[in-house]
Amino acid sequence: MPSTRSPRNTTDASARRQRDRLLGRVERRIAEFLAAEQQRWAEVEPASAELLDCIADMFGSGGKRMRPAFCIVGHLAAGGDPDDPVVVDVAAALELLHSFALLHDDVMDASDRRRNRPTAHVVHEELHGRRGWRGEGRRYGEAVAVLAGDLALVYAERLLADCPPHARRIWAELCTELMIGQFLDLRSAARFSAEPERARWIALLKSGRYTVSRPLALGAALAGGEELLAPFEEYGLAVGEAFQLRDDLLDVFGDAELTGKPARLDFKQHKMTLLMSLALRDVPPVQALLAEDGTAPDPEVLHRLLVTAGVRDHVEAVIAERVDAAGRAIGEALTAEWAAELRTMAAEAAYRTG
Repeated sequence: MPSTRSPRNTTDASARRQRDRLLGRVERRIAEFLAAEQQRWAEVEPASAELLDCIADMFGSGGKRMRPAFCIVGHLAAGGDPDDPVVVDVAAALELLHSFALLHDDVMDASDRRRNRPTAHVVHEELHGRRGWRGEGRRYGEAVAVLAGDLALVYAERLLADCPPHARRIWAELCTELMIGQFLDLRSAARFSAEPERARWIALLKSGRYTVSRPLALGAALAGGEELLAPFEEYGLAVGEAFQLRDDLLDVFGDAELTGKPARLDFKQHKMTLLMSLALRDVPPVQALLAEDGTAPDPEVLHRLLVTAGVRDHVEAVIAERVDAAGRAIGEALTAEWAAELRTMAAEAAYRTG
């Protein structure tokens, strides 16, 4: 069962209203941008719709919109203009970057479901088969998904046309960290070596910075709030670890209907997740199992061991500590209104059920 702890209701209502108003503009910006692209390319070559639909379907399938939300809050907390169209474009670019990452992730993880829908590579593999086309259907489906992800990244870059150079540098770091983090994640899974500090570093790149601190920094930079970059980095590390540990717990113990993804996918991919790194560091039975012959254990055996060893309670305690640390990181740096909003957002990231 997922955690029953709820986010603390400390958010100032006006802060949340300002955030949500800007998020609504981001949603409209992406929807209108993609619709215009679909119409333009339908007139050039109707078949191109199949590629563009991969991006539109990923965006339209939902998602938490965490990265745009953190960007917007970073901007507003730094005193930025809520009517500035550039922050809307940058936040929209972050969401399209996330679509790029998810389309590629699903191929690399061989995942057949995302947000309770078939993944893009699965959809196009099935289309290939139904149409009786030549070649290998699996390779065709994966190639379409990779190209769709690439195009989502191109679209994200197009939305940054008016982004000032100092903020573009943060974007460049964010993108670089995302790619390096993804590579290290793949490499760690292939090696399946017990390296807790490397797992923590991967979580920092893929969750702490990509999801939290860099989006916050982008928003703050657009508002001229460079003095907030240090507390946002500290906050992002803490929230990112809590977010990643919740993700790991949901993979191990969550309900696939709520998460929208196959259960225990990380186990099947032999990923050295942050949860596994903590278990290896702190739980002797897990250490013993992985030390037996150096090979990745059977996912069902590992799952039963994690349950009986009480790993979940241990990880929940770490999550709670990380949420508290996030609150301390920004407590003195922001107004009470925006500190409260970011504390609530930390709890929402850490205690989500899907």
